[in-house]
Amino acid sequence: MALDAVTVDFHPGSLAAVVGHSGSGKSTLLNIAGGLEQATAGTVTLAGHVLTKMGPAELTRTRAGLVAYIFQEYNLIRTMTVLENVCLPLELSGMARKAARRQAAEALERTGVQGHAGKFPDRLSSGEQQRVAIARAIADHRPLVLADEPTGALDSANGERVIALLREVAASGVACVIATHNPEVTAAADQVVRLQDGRIVAADTP
Repeated sequence: MALDAVTVDFHPGSLAAVVGHSGSGKSTLLNIAGGLEQATAGTVTLAGHVLTKMGPAELTRTRAGLVAYIFQEYNLIRTMTVLENVCLPLELSGMARKAARRQAAEALERTGVQGHAGKFPDRLSSGEQQRVAIARAIADHRPLVLADEPTGALDSANGERVIALLREVAASGVACVIATHNPEVTAAADQVVRLQDGRIVAADTP
């Protein structure tokens, strides 16, 4: 779904919910905000960087340093342990292995899955895998966290845990933006952006 005349600001320390029917443009908004897709018009600014003026290489570097993603299907590498999964983006960004392991372990503790560090993802429940995905996203403290339907595959109890974790992430000074159908996420959000057919039809607080 293409976006049309969308203007929105997401702020550090805030949890924002982007809501709307399937096909309303939620995922497109997240992808453009994080530089995964390029806007064909207008301006996208992230932490003072104008993404819409960047070439592919500069955009990739900027995105790697500023944006973390939490995917609905987790996107964990099945042949790597939980700790290795969380370490991977840190090491790819140039962090020394020892420091990466330390930060990864801290993120796993923060999300309550430190006891599973040596396990492979297929040994974990859906809720545990999602918390590992969140740990991977928050391990290197990027200023923007984008989450696409992070509670979509979870039962209510695990969904509540994920919402609480994302509230904590936002409270630490991160701009956390969630595309969601879940009314509990909307109720927990500081900002709610409602999309319909690629346009913002309301922007409010719950």
